[in-house]
Amino acid sequence: MSIATLISGASQLLTLRGRGPRRGAALANVGVVENGAVLIAEGLIVAVGSQTEVAAHPSARSAQRLDVAGRVVLPGLVDSHTHLIHAASRAEEYELRITGASYGEIAKRGGGILNSVSKLRAATSDSLKQRAHAGLKRFAAYGTTTIEAKSGYGLDLASELKILKLHKELSTEQPLDIVSTFLGAHVIPGEFRTGPSGAKDYVSLLIEKLLPEIAAQKLAEFCDVFCERGAFNLAQSKQILEAGRRYGLRPRIHAEQLSRTGGTQLAVKLDAASCDHLEKINRADIGVLARSKTVATLLPGCDFHLGLKQYAPARDLIDAGAILALATDYNPGTSPTVSMPMILSLACTQLRMTPAEAITAATINAAYSLRRDKQIGSLEVGKLADISIFDVADYREIPYYFGMNTCHTTIKRGQIVYSKSPLGAS
Repeated sequence: MSIATLISGASQLLTLRGRGPRRGAALANVGVVENGAVLIAEGLIVAVGSQTEVAAHPSARSAQRLDVAGRVVLPGLVDSHTHLIHAASRAEEYELRITGASYGEIAKRGGGILNSVSKLRAATSDSLKQRAHAGLKRFAAYGTTTIEAKSGYGLDLASELKILKLHKELSTEQPLDIVSTFLGAHVIPGEFRTGPSGAKDYVSLLIEKLLPEIAAQKLAEFCDVFCERGAFNLAQSKQILEAGRRYGLRPRIHAEQLSRTGGTQLAVKLDAASCDHLEKINRADIGVLARSKTVATLLPGCDFHLGLKQYAPARDLIDAGAILALATDYNPGTSPTVSMPMILSLACTQLRMTPAEAITAATINAAYSLRRDKQIGSLEVGKLADISIFDVADYREIPYYFGMNTCHTTIKRGQIVYSKSPLGAS
């Protein structure tokens, strides 16, 4: 039996406790405890609250002590939309966009997602794993303890399975939790773009070959589709997501990013776990989301990196009562960042969310979108001891210091997985 650990000396402890997910005014309730403490044992939280309350717990007397010296303690950040496995950057496209080329123009030249597909197909599993391991260490260094990871840069049976198997291997080889999503419906691959029935044939491949194999090997929990002009239309998205659901994969969907396709309303009809991006949603879409349990996952890093002027209407979504989450959309083409603190900064400055709302969206609401809210996303007795400690005295300073990494220590299941320097013993 491991020795309990008492984390004390927090200027502010953000518990996020209470029933989730949070909507409307409740989104700003982060459960701040001044001079707070957390007691953990066997990877779980056994007491949380004021330092006086937690010190009275029977296990606190013999616990090893970590003094956070006036820092802010909060739940480990949950990044609910990433494309973890990819072979290389797309820095050349970044330069092209700066000089005036649009996302669509680059895609027509063979760039964009198909660029990443060709690079991934040529890469070995070992090189992909090495790159992903480095990425996961960076996620931890910014306070993230759980990520969702999508396939979608393979677009054939062998390559998609390669990605999903790497998700599974990486889950056992390093401490962060990885929630796997099948995104074979990212775009139509090049080899299916020449004939008149290419798109139909590729959808059939996804449904008849890939989904049965992924389900049989238990390689994913979710099925995602990029519902967008130039990718998959509404009817194709519905067909793929319904097939995924028959194989036990809950729907997620990229919706209303570059144009309005109706993907948001499809997501709600299919009881999708989340619909993501949402820059082009309208008032009707917002109302439908607000009445649903589907999470609106906003990805401001993508808009920032692409230099787009239109961000998702977060305030309208919050005021209507929708469930909001935030994520990095970590990928080599449109959002090459692992920094959830930077996403919090963008949420505050560009989406006009308050720091409290942004933190809620990046913890308990993001956990709910992954159907992990009973285990992670808040600091409550019985939940996993996933904790981030930031080198600030006030939680509002986490997004305030944009582009700076103020994460001091990241704890996953009670074990320190990243720390700038040792915490003091007391």
